[in-house]
Amino acid sequence: MRRSPGPDERQRDAERSRQQLLDAAVIEFGAHGFSGARVGAIADRAGVNKQLISYYFGGKEGLYKAVADRWRASEPAVTDDPGTLGELVGAYARVALEQPDLLKLLVREGIDRDSATGDEEAQYQRFQGMLADFRRRQSEGELADDLDPAYAALALFGISAAPVVFPQIARAIGLDPDSPDFPSQYAEQADRLVSHLRSRR
Repeated sequence: MRRSPGPDERQRDAERSRQQLLDAAVIEFGAHGFSGARVGAIADRAGVNKQLISYYFGGKEGLYKAVADRWRASEPAVTDDPGTLGELVGAYARVALEQPDLLKLLVREGIDRDSATGDEEAQYQRFQGMLADFRRRQSEGELADDLDPAYAALALFGISAAPVVFPQIARAIGLDPDSPDFPSQYAEQADRLVSHLRSRR
């Protein structure tokens, strides 16, 4: 006779299903954007019933917000003790290479302009905090005085994202972005490149 699962088992099953849906959603939203992604495809990829998307997240928009929250939750690990500006850019590059689908989701958001996170204010505040950090670093000599911190921040964010956004270019110039050694090598080179932006005063 098959026994009913206990509360702990049900909790574990529920958490596993939530994580499977989040993992699948990152891939689908990253590939198709919010509008193009289908809840059925997300559920199929996760191997669960699509009704669970409504049950756990309140629908497609809630699932999208949960995916965005996952990205924000991973940021403190990068920014809490960033070290030099070059080390910060390298750390973002490693995270992008380790979690490429999250970065692809961010790129799709910019291309499609169909963000469903409803969290523009939080995003604005987060990046204003980054800009303030760049200005502080410039005052301490990590950025040359003739560089605008806002433009520098945007360009350096692009450097950290480049291997995921342009893997075909990486291969065309003789690099292998799929190599196990690539993330650490790229992070090291990004660190060296950024060090050349230091003030010479």
